Amino acid sequence: MSKTEENLEKNQNDLPDSLGDSHSEESAFSENIESDHTDGEELSELEKTIIERDEIKDQLIRSLAENENIRKRLEKERKEAESYGITRMARDILTVHDNLQRALDLADEILDEKSIPMIEGLELTKKDLLEIFKRNKINKIEPSVGEKFDPKFHQAMFEGPSHTEEKGSIMQVLSIGFSIGDRLLRAAHVAVSSGEIEKDVEPGPKET
Repeated sequence: MSKTEENLEKNQNDLPDSLGDSHSEESAFSENIESDHTDGEELSELEKTIIERDEIKDQLIRSLAENENIRKRLEKERKEAESYGITRMARDILTVHDNLQRALDLADEILDEKSIPMIEGLELTKKDLLEIFKRNKINKIEPSVGEKFDPKFHQAMFEGPSHTEEKGSIMQVLSIGFSIGDRLLRAAHVAVSSGEIEKDVEPGPKET
């Protein structure tokens, strides 16, 4: 056998091993690609799970906050209903108080022995009425003469000059007012001083 034939035979024997190695490398590369692809899918699913978890958590926090706001609003409405639910009826009852006070003022002018029991009955009725007001947080607004006029609690029925009271001060109380809780039920009716009347200054003698 010649040397050329020996080399050819040797190359033919080596050929299958080279092809086998190439096939092994391709298989390993494919496996790596498939592995990377699987890891990517797993990472994507994890990210989706995290996003869904955060969305659910956000919705839960919003729901809890909304429920808390509803609870506070209902509690506020309940307290207002307890304090101010009788506002309309209280305004009507003020008329009863005013009539009792007028009757007592009139009784003082015509006081005699026969009218004493009636006056005492009126005074007891007024006392009971004021106790009912107190239990329902209805308080009197009783300004005094000389007090500064406050439009939040006082209603000026008229304004006039006064020699004793400063301008903008109360010079007469016509009727007391009432409040319920921290709200005005009826303003006190008052007369307000416009200040002292300015006397006309007589002109002096003209200089010649």
